[in-house]
Amino acid sequence: MAPTIRLSACSLFDEPLAIAMQGLGPWQQVTLWTSSWDEAGELFQACARYQVGDDGELDLARCPALPGGSFSGLEPMGLLWALQPQKPFWYMVKRDVQSPFLLQLEVFESHGEPPGRLLAQAQHKQAFLWDGVRKVPVRERRIRATLFLPPGECQLQPSCFSGTGQGLAVPGQLPALPLPWLERPELEG
Repeated sequence: MAPTIRLSACSLFDEPLAIAMQGLGPWQQVTLWTSSWDEAGELFQACARYQVGDDGELDLARCPALPGGSFSGLEPMGLLWALQPQKPFWYMVKRDVQSPFLLQLEVFESHGEPPGRLLAQAQHKQAFLWDGVRKVPVRERRIRATLFLPPGECQLQPSCFSGTGQGLAVPGQLPALPLPWLERPELEG
């Protein structure tokens, strides 16, 4: 059986992501790489080294990463939170919450530098909004905000909170109105 990655095709950004592999050799050493690009086209990467169990399967929720990668220990989401920019002092900022981040996951044979032969690869989209959520800009006097409305008709009042208004995943049927931080000079008027 050829090695395969079990990974959902798409999830919301704040949902746990289950990553597992099957069809590997018993006790095989593998290196996993994740890559993602921000909206400016800058590359972010993370890697982790693992040893497969005797059944030829690797489940990141049950198998700790070995030392020598971007992190070590039992970290099921480590390949996401450990993403580092290739450009020094660069940060991954999401400005367009209507488009997902694309993650590339690759599994390589061995723990060598450079990694060994490519065994499997998969892509995953991390969305910031549920399907059908509408983004409505609000510009009234000194208020600058974005109203996120769930699909369909909703009789609930929006919940308001302070923040940057970016990176919001609107849960289920709840409208949301994130407001920018107060005392911003561009909002004085």
